[in-house]
Amino acid sequence: MTRTVTLCVTAGCDGSPGSGAAAAWAAREAGMLRLPLVLLHVREPERSSGGGPALRETAGLLRSRHPDLDVRTQQVCGRPAEVLADLARDAALLVLGSRAPGRAGGPLAGSVARAVLARTERPAVLVREGAGEGGPAAPVVLGLDLAHPDARLIGFAFAAAARRDTVLRIVHDGDRLRDGDLSTPYGAAAAVPRPTYGPRTLRRAAVLSEVLRPWREKLPDVLVAEENLCGTPGAHLADLSRDASLVVIGRRTRPAGFGARLGPVAHTVLHRSTAPVAVVPHD
Repeated sequence: MTRTVTLCVTAGCDGSPGSGAAAAWAAREAGMLRLPLVLLHVREPERSSGGGPALRETAGLLRSRHPDLDVRTQQVCGRPAEVLADLARDAALLVLGSRAPGRAGGPLAGSVARAVLARTERPAVLVREGAGEGGPAAPVVLGLDLAHPDARLIGFAFAAAARRDTVLRIVHDGDRLRDGDLSTPYGAAAAVPRPTYGPRTLRRAAVLSEVLRPWREKLPDVLVAEENLCGTPGAHLADLSRDASLVVIGRRTRPAGFGARLGPVAHTVLHRSTAPVAVVPHD
């Protein structure tokens, strides 16, 4: 049976401060997307009850703050990481919360949230308790591997910047491109002729221009600022998060049998970012 994506934003809700921050962020995002918001509570099998009052309280608060938003609730019994990753396949976006450093949190905090992000097949956002969004004009920051760009990752970042009417700041590793990387930077249909000479900056610019061309044509009002990666990717993106509304990174999916995991860049950004982090899975 083929599963279809439900047009909604789903937020994990367990009553912890981190999940409250995630629900508030998800409500704003659902409003911008003009989609319903589903607050999902996963009750672990060994717990006989709990979560219902917090779920209803959170839903009531968000309905009062966003009277035009369709807020729904759902309760499911199971292991949080497994249930959230499974149900996320039917949502347009999954939003999870995490505790602030040094604080205890609920089942969605810490390792569970990271496990879901490593497994989900849909874009997911981690919102830490107390995380800021850098103000209304703060840019969206995209970490891009220019040698292996992906349409879903770039499209997600462009759309997020367009919704916020802000700059898309692309941090890439263009200086690390090898000559062989220049032949097909974005699929077979967008090949850039391989230059035989010229400064590295011109080669990098040619690759980036062709990679971004489809989205610049689709969303011409999005202003793009690009900068070459400086230092360690994860640390650099985490530093930029202080002035960002959202940090967008990719996660390469792994073949069956290899297990699901987050790479070192994602791990560092999720641990250190002060802004919400979107993780977009791709091939």
